[in-house]
Amino acid sequence: MSHRPRSGLAAVSSALLAMSRHLETRDVLKTIVASARELLDAQYAALGVPDDHGGFAQFVVDGVSDAQWKAIGPLPRQHGVLAAMLHEARPERLADVREDPRFEGWPDAHPDLVDFLGLPIRDGDETIGALFLANKLRPAGGHPPCPEPEGGCGFTQEDEELLALLAQHAAIALTNARLYERSRELTIAEERSRLAHELHDAVSQKLFSLRLTAQAAAALVDRDPARAKGELHQVAALAAEAADELRAAVVELRPAALDEDGLIATLRTQIQVLDRAHTARVTFTGAGYRALPAAQEEAVLRVAQEALHNALRHADAERVDVSVERRGPGAVLRVGDDGAGFDPAAVGRAGRHLGLVSMRDRASGVGGTLTVESAPGKGTVIEMEVPGG
Repeated sequence: MSHRPRSGLAAVSSALLAMSRHLETRDVLKTIVASARELLDAQYAALGVPDDHGGFAQFVVDGVSDAQWKAIGPLPRQHGVLAAMLHEARPERLADVREDPRFEGWPDAHPDLVDFLGLPIRDGDETIGALFLANKLRPAGGHPPCPEPEGGCGFTQEDEELLALLAQHAAIALTNARLYERSRELTIAEERSRLAHELHDAVSQKLFSLRLTAQAAAALVDRDPARAKGELHQVAALAAEAADELRAAVVELRPAALDEDGLIATLRTQIQVLDRAHTARVTFTGAGYRALPAAQEEAVLRVAQEALHNALRHADAERVDVSVERRGPGAVLRVGDDGAGFDPAAVGRAGRHLGLVSMRDRASGVGGTLTVESAPGKGTVIEMEVPGG
């Protein structure tokens, strides 16, 4: 962080614009914390979103390294000064938080906090979060650093008013993010309902045809074995089509894990499951990946799933390697196997059978490209590149 505190309307405007730029709740929380810490020139900042069980559903910090945060341990509970902000809904400005009678200590790895400024984030009558800062680095308008470690500049009334302004806009940004996520959940639910109807209609028709054909084959077995054999071939074809209809509908359902965990964690989890479920060795690596817009991550996941299905179900592969790595502002997915392979030039039937058309459509739908390298007996490599957001 810069040692020259930002001040004035430009700094406030920059912080508010940064908060309004994001729609994902986690991104909004991170932006609020980083903006508050920079704007008020504090060493540490944090924001907790309470749950209904005395803890925090989310807790975001700024000024603490990943290693420090991991060493601190579990998320804090709603106690002490944090609880006062959540339950009494008033600002707390303390010269030394350790001297407050409500102070209950912190874990050994926790940084030492002295001067403290915190206030609730409210949406109407509801407290939706608690935002706090600790260890003011410079006095308001001053340039020399504060005494270390026991001294402290202390937060001022002006700081409190500025943080209150930030908290008001934080409440708007958080509420908007939640409304956006709720809207997306409703859209996904509607899409699931639509696909369920499509699945029911398509598969029901195929199964009805399959049953009639099987009955016809049974009736012909004794008096016309040749025709019965033809009907049984039709049964097999109808069963394969029904399976394809089922898989095509199910694969359209966006998994919740992608929303919650992100692309890399979702892929890693799914590939670990596939590795255990199949005799083939399935591996995954992610290198320097940076989060992409939701539509692009969904497309990458779907192409990866389709390519994995082909390798494990059709190619008789002994090894499948999946990787996602950063390329410029975007990312590249690569799925390679040592299976049977095929001739990409003869993409007519193979293209439909292996879902290559669907994969190309998904790639182009998010501004990306898909390339396929394969040869009979030489395995297959499918690579998808998508641009950044």
